[in-house]
Amino acid sequence: MSTPSPAPEGEPIPGTPAASTLALQGVYLKDCSFEAPEGPRANGQWNPQISLDLHTNVRALGGDLREVVLTVTVSAKQGEQTLFLVEVKQAGAFIMQNLSPDELKRAVGSICPNVLFPYARAVVSQLVGQGGFPQLLLPPVNFDALYANAQTEADTAVKN
Repeated sequence: MSTPSPAPEGEPIPGTPAASTLALQGVYLKDCSFEAPEGPRANGQWNPQISLDLHTNVRALGGDLREVVLTVTVSAKQGEQTLFLVEVKQAGAFIMQNLSPDELKRAVGSICPNVLFPYARAVVSQLVGQGGFPQLLLPPVNFDALYANAQTEADTAVKN
């Protein structure tokens, strides 16, 4: 009785399910902008209202390679006056192989943004500081919870 020989390295063994793969290939700053309509001049009171908006987008680059872009938009207002507006598009190239539709949604909605956010956070902080404003450190974001909430809302919308 002979034992089947293993498949050559890198190839799946026939008859076995292919393993899921999510692997980061690179991180890069895709785009950024900083606007300070009045410059860092404030009326002496620094107590701005900070708003944070997050958006994730994905597109195929070819084969199993996907680009995930996390857009972070931060605005600071004091009353009606906009002090600054920052938009950072932090991107990553990820290999995504054999992911189920649910795994793909989770990767794009939670895992990849968790990888990209610290890079975007650093760029936002640097741009705000170079704009002459006090240091801005964005708080950590729980993308797992945001993804779970979005899934719950989507499930509720389907049922209604």
